[in-house]
Amino acid sequence: MEIFLTIVYLLICIGLIALVLLQSGKSAGMAGSIAGGAEKLFGKKKGIDDKLAKYTEILALVFLAMSIVMIVFLR
Repeated sequence: MEIFLTIVYLLICIGLIALVLLQSGKSAGMAGSIAGGAEKLFGKKKGIDDKLAKYTEILALVFLAMSIVMIVFLR
């Protein structure tokens, strides 16, 4: 059970790292910060970046839950 949980935890960690690295930066200098603010204000979507952000949030919650599970079961 301990080995299984550790393997699943490592896969979640690698997936979370990959998702964070795949996301593009939020601004590109001064022009990017102005345009980024306008996009946020008017609700413009970016497609793949939004999906990556959603998947990152979900995997971060799974990571948190898995951390708690490992603390409880591997104590």
